[in-house]
Amino acid sequence: MTTAGLMLDERVAVTFDGPVAEVRLERPAKHNALDERMLAAISAAADHLAGRADVRAVVLSGAGPSFCAGLDLRSFAPQIAAGAFSNLEDRTTRDVNLFQHVSMAWRDLESPVIAALQGSVFGGGLQIALGADIRICAPDARLSIMETRWGLVPDMGGMVLLRDLVRGDVLRDLVYSARIVSGSEAQGLGLVTRLHDDPRAEALKAAHAIAAQSPRAVRAAKQLLNAMGDEDRAGLLMRESSLQLPLVGGPDMIEAMTAQMQGRPPVFSDL
Repeated sequence: MTTAGLMLDERVAVTFDGPVAEVRLERPAKHNALDERMLAAISAAADHLAGRADVRAVVLSGAGPSFCAGLDLRSFAPQIAAGAFSNLEDRTTRDVNLFQHVSMAWRDLESPVIAALQGSVFGGGLQIALGADIRICAPDARLSIMETRWGLVPDMGGMVLLRDLVRGDVLRDLVYSARIVSGSEAQGLGLVTRLHDDPRAEALKAAHAIAAQSPRAVRAAKQLLNAMGDEDRAGLLMRESSLQLPLVGGPDMIEAMTAQMQGRPPVFSDL
C-alpha cells in the first residue's frame, strides 16, 4: 500500500510503498524540463532518502509523456546572461556541484535506484537517469546526450557515469553529434538496461524484488560495484573481503538459512 510522502516545491514527489520509495518528477506540461527549482527539489529528495534504513530500493520516474527533456534553458537565460554560473568549479557537496549532485546522488545513495524512462530523455535528464543503478526504458523513448547542440559539454556527472557503460568510440559519436536514439538502440549501445512497454510498472516491480533481498547484502554489493571502476585489483579484492566480513554469520544470513530449513521465504529486518 502506497503511503503519503512529501512534495518538494511542487516539482518532485516522494512516495513510499513499504520499503520502496518513488521519486517522481512532476512538471509534465514541460516534459519535466529542469529549472532551478526542480534541480533543488531533486537534490533535496536524494538528501531526504540518504541514510534511511527503511528504504531498500528507489524508483526514479517522470509524470506525463516524458521522463525529463533536459534543462529548461529559457528559465536559465537571465542567470546565463548575468554570468551567474561562473562558480561551477565550486563544490557544494563533497566532490560535486549542484548540477552534478542531482545525478551522482543516486549513484551514491546506499540503496539501489531504478530509473523508468519514457518519451524524451535528453541532456540533463539522461544524466540523471545514468545515476541510477538500472534503467528500464520504453522501446520508443528518445534519448540523447544533447549538450553540444546548446554549445555545452555533458557536465552533470555524465562522463563519470558513462565510462563504464558505453564503448569509447560510441560515446564520442553520441556526444559529438548529439543525435537522438530510440530506447531500442540505446539498449544495444549500453545506455539502458532493458526494455519494457510500461517502464514505470516494471521498475516498481523490480524495486520490490530487490527490496525482498537482504538489505545489508544489497547495500554492500552496491558499495562493491561502485568501487569497480576506481580501485585496482588489490584494492577491489580487499574491499570484497572487508564488505563480506560483517555479513558472514550476520542476521540476514541466519534468517536466510533458517527460512530455507523451514521451507518459507526469508523475511529480512531493516538495518
